[in-house]
Amino acid sequence: MIGQRSIRTKLVTIVMSTTLAALAVSVGTVVAYDLRGYQRALLNDLSTQAELVGHMTSAALSFDDPRLARENLAMLRSRPTVRAAAIYDANGALFASYLAPGEDSAFPAHPGKIGHSGKSYIRDGDELVLYKPIVENEDKLGTVYLRSTNQLMGRVRDYLLICIGTTLLALLVAWLLVRRLGHTITTPIDAITTIAREVVEKRDYSRRAPRISEDEAAALVDSFNAMLTEIEQRTLALEGSNREIAREALERALAQQEVMRLNSELEERVHERTMQLELANSELELAIEEARNANQAKSAFLSSMSHELRTPLNAILGFAQILAADNLPTTPEQKKEFSGHILKSGRHLLTLINEILDLAKVEAGALTLSMEPVGLAEVLAECQTMIAPQAAARGIRVRFPDNAAALVQADRTRLKQVLLNLLSNAVKYNREGGEVVVECTACGPDRLRLAVVDSGMGLRPDQVAALFQPFNRLGQENGTQEGTGIGLVFTRRLVEMMKGEIGVTSTPGVGSTFWIELSAAAPLVQLAAPAESDGGQAAAAPSGDAPRTILYIEDNPANLRLVQEILSFRTDLRLLSAPDGHAGLALAHMERPAIILLDLNLPGMSGFEVLAQLRRDPDTAHIPVLALTANAMPRDIERGLSAGFNRYLTKPIDIEQFNEAIDGVLAQRAAEERTAP
Repeated sequence: MIGQRSIRTKLVTIVMSTTLAALAVSVGTVVAYDLRGYQRALLNDLSTQAELVGHMTSAALSFDDPRLARENLAMLRSRPTVRAAAIYDANGALFASYLAPGEDSAFPAHPGKIGHSGKSYIRDGDELVLYKPIVENEDKLGTVYLRSTNQLMGRVRDYLLICIGTTLLALLVAWLLVRRLGHTITTPIDAITTIAREVVEKRDYSRRAPRISEDEAAALVDSFNAMLTEIEQRTLALEGSNREIAREALERALAQQEVMRLNSELEERVHERTMQLELANSELELAIEEARNANQAKSAFLSSMSHELRTPLNAILGFAQILAADNLPTTPEQKKEFSGHILKSGRHLLTLINEILDLAKVEAGALTLSMEPVGLAEVLAECQTMIAPQAAARGIRVRFPDNAAALVQADRTRLKQVLLNLLSNAVKYNREGGEVVVECTACGPDRLRLAVVDSGMGLRPDQVAALFQPFNRLGQENGTQEGTGIGLVFTRRLVEMMKGEIGVTSTPGVGSTFWIELSAAAPLVQLAAPAESDGGQAAAAPSGDAPRTILYIEDNPANLRLVQEILSFRTDLRLLSAPDGHAGLALAHMERPAIILLDLNLPGMSGFEVLAQLRRDPDTAHIPVLALTANAMPRDIERGLSAGFNRYLTKPIDIEQFNEAIDGVLAQRAAEERTAP
């Protein structure tokens, strides 16, 4: 009986343990998956509700209407899980609030910190708090605050009770089944054990085990009884059979080892193929991302290039139309002035095209350099001679080293081109009467650094980060200097082709330092301090007059001059101008013009931002605004019209189309004024 109880106990233990493990894994997996999905659904539902509330209350925030915001929040009564809600304005002040019945909790003084995803969740015990910004036309109007009942813990408790009850019930059923069916296995084994013990002790081969079932246990009993019957006659045969069994067992073991080896090799191959597939997928994703980035960069480059090419073309074609038109009489002085504008813009356009072609040659690998030892003193002397007139025109002192007796390994022509580009930028973006210093220092036994230091307005860190990009004109948002923005990109490519390095350090309000490092072709000697060269100054201005006022917000003097000349032939119009968005908004509010002409690429504030502020101000919201810009790509035009411009005119200006647009808007506004009560 001891053996019987032991087998039954082991059987019960195995079955109960297996049942418990299977239940724990399956129920735990299902519960964890359901709770994870429930939590995600709860957060998504709360985020959707916050987005809906933010969208509904954006108008109330825009028009400072707390009553409308409270009415919108009151609709949350249909969501019993939402216990409290509030709207904060853009300054973080409480704008409107809502409390569910029975709630008396206070609201935080300021909205919580919004994460990079645009929303922030906070778990507060059995409650869930969500902050979400309210954004309209890329402007943050305020923040939505929602506090909801967190039902996740209650669901966890319910699942815990269900799991405990299910586990106990399953264990009870398993235990009853094992107790009920276990005897069919243990009874024949117990009988065989007893008979075998007696046969060993008494050598009585007449004993037989009882047969109580018709299954594998019964077959075991029959085999045992047959063995007892033939044991004496088959002793020798049994020994031979045992040897055969041992041999078969060995072969089976070897076969099993071979199968295990093959399985291991198969697993390794599957793992290798899986790793190869993952690597191929990652490479494919990287290639797709690179292609997407290249496509975006191409679109941005084409848009910028279109703008830069159309800007000088606007002045060329516009003034040429005035000179060629019979109905627009001009004086000889005006003809001379307009020809000067055409010549200046044509030269600028030629410079732009040449720099684009040079950059294309570098990118295509078609530009070759002649690397040789170059005397630095001779190159600097030539640069000093060439930059002096430009510096003198603005009264800027330029100081070169007295004696830079060093040889660098470079292409002489391209080195002079690099230095002239850096010096030209230092003069162009400097203060009136400022200073430019060229420094030569050794930065190693075989490296020489050339630095161009200016006293300009300097650059912010974000401007420095985007500096070596095409059409980025030194990040000068408030400058009026013309420039292609390709020079620094081409300069960096040339320096890199000469095995050198280029960099920049800048302090806003103090100035910038552009430097290049090249390999020395001979041992470096002591380099002297810079010498000075002086210069003088220059300036210019425009104006106009008529019954109906047109305000033109434009930062390019040539474009402004062209529009002044076009409108000077119309006695029914008076032109006002502003160089940037802030000045334009002030003039629009003060003068209330009939039409506003607006460039999109303005310093400090873009044309879209100016349009948005005009539309938000009740005093200027009714004024027609016409875009006048060199951004002529189809997506740019579509974006401008959807932003609210009455007309979208592109540069170069077509004078006839320009006058038709103004006349059409004036006629439409006159009709509206006649029909107004």
